[in-house]
Amino acid sequence: MIVVKRMWIPLLVLVVVALSAFAVYRLHGVFGAWGAAFADGRRADDIKPFNPKRVTLEVFGPTGSAADINYLDVDAAPQRADAMRLPWTYSAATTAPAVSVNVVAQGDDASIGCRITVNGDVKVQRTVSGIHPQTFCLVKSA
Repeated sequence: MIVVKRMWIPLLVLVVVALSAFAVYRLHGVFGAWGAAFADGRRADDIKPFNPKRVTLEVFGPTGSAADINYLDVDAAPQRADAMRLPWTYSAATTAPAVSVNVVAQGDDASIGCRITVNGDVKVQRTVSGIHPQTFCLVKSA
């Protein structure tokens, strides 16, 4: 009798779990979810590669000036290049269906500019003048 007094809650939990598992098993059979819930080992169609995109980021200014440059590469990873002599260029090719890149630069001369080209087409270009000017170029989707 003492065993029953101690074990009735774990036994009840075990019965409830067993009944719940059986109910889920039966519902899978009723609604036909077996094919959708489990992979059958077939491979999906291979994705055809897109035409490669050639992305070029440029920072330009008076020859010999320097700039601190922050940019997102074609994999959207932030990069930093400090005290780079101008003109500066980053180029990469990708087969991704869309590319989002940007560049931010601050120079030590009177003017600085940036340009982003994709497959030879200028997508954005900006030039700024002033004391230690800062500029940015952004292409959300190329």
